[in-house]
Amino acid sequence: MGFKAKEQVLPARQLTLIAPSSPSTAVAGKLGVFPWDFNEQALTRARLMHRDWGQAWVLLGELGETVALSDFADLVYGSQDPLHCASAWLNLESGHDLFRLKQGLVSARSLDEIRSRRLERRREQLGQARFQRWLDYLGAKKGVERQVLDPLHLEWIEQLIGFCAGSNSFDDLTAGLRQSLTQLRFDQNRGDVRERLVTLGHLDPHQLSSIAGTPWSYGFSAELTAEAERLMRCSMQAQPGDSERRDLTHHACFTIDDAETKDIDDALGLERLADDHLRIWIHIADPSRLITAGSPLDLEARRRGSSLYLSRGLLPMFPSKLSSEVFSLKAGQRNPAWSTWVDLDASGDVTASGLCRSWVNPRYRLTYDDADELIDLAPPEEADLSDLHALLTTRRQWRVQRGALLMDLPEGRIRCRDGQPTIEITEPSPSRDMVAEAMILCGSVAASQGIEHDLPLPFRSQLPAELPSAAQLESLGDGAVRFAAIKRCLSRGLMGTTPAAHFSLGLSAYAQATSPIRRYSDLVVQRQFAALLYPHANEEPLNTESLQTLLQQIDTAVREGIAVTREDQRHWQQVWFEQHANARWPVDFLRWLRPQDRLGLVRLEELALDLAATCPAGSEPGDALVLEVAGVDSIRDQLHLVANVSSGR
Repeated sequence: MGFKAKEQVLPARQLTLIAPSSPSTAVAGKLGVFPWDFNEQALTRARLMHRDWGQAWVLLGELGETVALSDFADLVYGSQDPLHCASAWLNLESGHDLFRLKQGLVSARSLDEIRSRRLERRREQLGQARFQRWLDYLGAKKGVERQVLDPLHLEWIEQLIGFCAGSNSFDDLTAGLRQSLTQLRFDQNRGDVRERLVTLGHLDPHQLSSIAGTPWSYGFSAELTAEAERLMRCSMQAQPGDSERRDLTHHACFTIDDAETKDIDDALGLERLADDHLRIWIHIADPSRLITAGSPLDLEARRRGSSLYLSRGLLPMFPSKLSSEVFSLKAGQRNPAWSTWVDLDASGDVTASGLCRSWVNPRYRLTYDDADELIDLAPPEEADLSDLHALLTTRRQWRVQRGALLMDLPEGRIRCRDGQPTIEITEPSPSRDMVAEAMILCGSVAASQGIEHDLPLPFRSQLPAELPSAAQLESLGDGAVRFAAIKRCLSRGLMGTTPAAHFSLGLSAYAQATSPIRRYSDLVVQRQFAALLYPHANEEPLNTESLQTLLQQIDTAVREGIAVTREDQRHWQQVWFEQHANARWPVDFLRWLRPQDRLGLVRLEELALDLAATCPAGSEPGDALVLEVAGVDSIRDQLHLVANVSSGR
């Protein structure tokens, strides 16, 4: 048995034990001095073979006695001199399997104890080897393959994925995993751990941390998918309440959406009354025809709160087969809907309105470009679109006169096409303004009908704001700089069961009611009106208390969705800037975010994006700057943009 580090020093507390001497005799604490007139080489030569120790164990075991160290040295070496006492002590202190040294006395261990010690040591060796394989793997040492991972390592990988997602902390990790991170100097740095997991292939480099643990992380279960298939088969059959729907299929209406939109949840139409009065119709998809409150798909939609439109595609609130097929208002076919009609006076105020369940048949599916062209050309055979645009423009001006804020700017968004980030810019246009105004009008009517019938609804509101003076706003010029000054004064929108004014919309009451395929709260609005207007269905509207409890659940889900959407855009911005790290762009300074850190908000008009950047001290709104990338790492969620004073702009 070989000696380890204890060969270097013989502790003073053991000197008397190994080499007893009279009180008048000094005992040295190092080799080569009396009584240690030998060196490490002599100790090595005095080492016994394993067989010799075994023979000594048999002899001492047969005696069944406990002996002093000197007597034990005499037994195994045939000598009690300091060299052999020291050799014996070093062997015993190193944790000998066959013998026990306690308080200077030596005894033979039992056979069961020897076996247990050897088994435990083997376990420790295997554990150390397993831990070393993990260190080699996580440390990405050359030549280490993924096959070295055993079930424990795979469990640690899952813990690290949760750690990167923020669902558990460093202290939540198992002790061995914490030890490995500390040893590899990863400690509590989520960015380093995430980078390593991506390198090793355990994480998609574009995996969003905030989506972990949410309903969007696991898709729809096999049971929910089967239920969606069943509802699709049932959609062509008569459903409760179908016979009471108002048949509006003879009314001309059309849908307007982006070309790639599949879940079409609204359509617009114009009815020409006998007195040449024009009546606006706003048709909204009716998923509640098939989705009953409390059903499995309904509860899943409630958990999600809304659909998420991410850079790499749609994560729907309902299974896509439903949202893009039987729920959508498809052109050329009979669709169930909720239809709101509105009469406006010459100023744009509502003079009469109503809503009902209906059947509609959109004639056309238009893109925004198609609709812009028809509005611009206003062909006599297709006058409805231009007339509808004129009506809703009047309505828009009516809201502006009551304080509504119009802040239309091109809006940039990162989209992932074939794995590559691209900038998609949405420009304001007549058709987009028209559709947006129609949706606001529909929400206004829903709110007024709810108030009229004392019906609790998820009302949207916004507190009044103290805006900069007209002179101050005028000095900022039109566009992004002025809008930034206005937005910083606005409070966040609120949702509650009590109607209240919405400041930036210029409305006394408002309830979103136009996207029941995409927003669960809009589906709740439809159900409240269904229970009110069709009481024979034996469903009562939710009372204020019950609705408030439901809205709190929805709000939690919606906040999760907002966090995912924001992280998605932030991440893909980082990927985009990684690919354009050497470029420079002209920007306008908008306002300070944290002036003490020189962090400001700038407008990159070329990309139609507002971005946070380090800016020169003393920057004023409207200052021309030049933006460049100071540092970016999409894996570690890092982007540092710097805007400097422009020299040639």
